[in-house]
Amino acid sequence: MKLSHSVRIFVLTLFSLGAALAQTATSQIVKATNSFLATLDDKQLQSVTFAFDDEEQRKRWSNFPTGFVPRTGISLKAMAPPQRAAAMKLMSLVLSGRGMEKVQQIMDADEVLKTSEGSGGRRGGGGPPPGRGPGGPPGGNGDGRGGGRQGNGPPMGRGGDGQMFGGDLYFISILGAPSQKTPWMLQFGGHHLALNVTIIGERGILTPTLTGAQPALYTLNGKTVRPLGQESDKALALFNVLDETQRKQVILSFRVADLVLGPGQDGKTIQPEGLKASSMNENQRAMLMNLVAEWAGIVHESAAKARMAELNADMNDTWFAWSGPTTAAPGSNITAYYRIQGPHLVIEYAPQQMGGDPAMHVHTMYRDPTNDYGRKLAVK
Repeated sequence: MKLSHSVRIFVLTLFSLGAALAQTATSQIVKATNSFLATLDDKQLQSVTFAFDDEEQRKRWSNFPTGFVPRTGISLKAMAPPQRAAAMKLMSLVLSGRGMEKVQQIMDADEVLKTSEGSGGRRGGGGPPPGRGPGGPPGGNGDGRGGGRQGNGPPMGRGGDGQMFGGDLYFISILGAPSQKTPWMLQFGGHHLALNVTIIGERGILTPTLTGAQPALYTLNGKTVRPLGQESDKALALFNVLDETQRKQVILSFRVADLVLGPGQDGKTIQPEGLKASSMNENQRAMLMNLVAEWAGIVHESAAKARMAELNADMNDTWFAWSGPTTAAPGSNITAYYRIQGPHLVIEYAPQQMGGDPAMHVHTMYRDPTNDYGRKLAVK
C-alpha cells in the first residue's frame, strides 16, 4: 500500500522523535565527553584522564583558590577556544539549565573578585587564615558544635603562575572511560566550586558537591547577581513560616561557624539536630523540599528527578537546623548557618564569619553520606 505524502511525513516525524528520545542524557554526555577529549593533544589528554579508582584524585577538591590548593586536570585558561567550547558544552549537558547558570555565576563572581583584588587577585578573600593551611585542624569538635573556621582540604601549595582568582581558573578531569554502562566520573571546579559527578548508567550522582560565592552579591552588565540567592531566600522564608514551638526546636543552642562536612571530611558523620520534617505541616515540608532542590536540581533533569524522588521518600526523617541571625535585609543573603539532614542527605549553608561581611562570602556543601562518589552503586 502506498502511503500518502502527509502520512509519510507523519511517520518520519515519529521516527525522528523516537530517535531523539533514544538519545538519553547519559548517551549525550558520553558523546560530548568523547568530543571534548578528542580536541586535546596527547599531553593534555594525559593530564585530564585518571583511573576511576584513583582515590587521591577523587578527593582533590576544595573551596580554596587554586593558588592555595592546586587542582589537577586541565583548566579553562589552558584550553584553546574550541576546547573550552567543547568543555562548556559538556557541562551544559551534565547540569540542568539552572545548574549551569549557577556555576557560571560562581565563576563570574571569581572574575569580579580578581578585578577587585587587582591583577592576579593575590590580596585576600578565600585563602586560609594566617598560621593555618587548608589541612589544619577543624574549628569544631567533629559533631558540628562550636568552633571557628574549619581547615578543610588537602595540603596547601602554590598553583600555576600564582594567579589566585579568575573565571578561567576552573579545571576539568575525567576518572574512568566515558560509558553508558560502566561507572565513570567527571570533576569540574576551582575556587568556591567542586562538582563531582559519578555517572552509572542513567544515574548521575552529584555528591559530594561544594558551591560557594565570593562576592555572593555583585553587579554584572547592569544586573544584580546572587549565585546562592535562592539558597538564602528560600531558607529564610521557611524559617519565617515556622511557629514559635518549631523555632525553639530548629535553632541550635550552640554556634556553628563553618562547614562541618566540607573538603577533607569524607566519610565523617554528624547526628541530626533541629526540627524534624515530620513535625512540619504540608506547606512547610513542600518549602523544605523546594529548598533542597537548589542542590539536588543542579544535575541534569532526569538525574535530578530520580534524586528528588529519593529525598521525598525520606521526608519524615529529614531535619532542619539553624544557627545564627534570623533576619536579613531584603535582597541580601542571610548570615546564619543552616543544615538539612536526612538518611541520604546533608546540606550545609555557611556564611564565612572571618573578616568582611559574611553575607558576601558563602560556602555550601551537598553530600549523601551513604553514596558520595556513587560508592553504593560503584565500589572500585
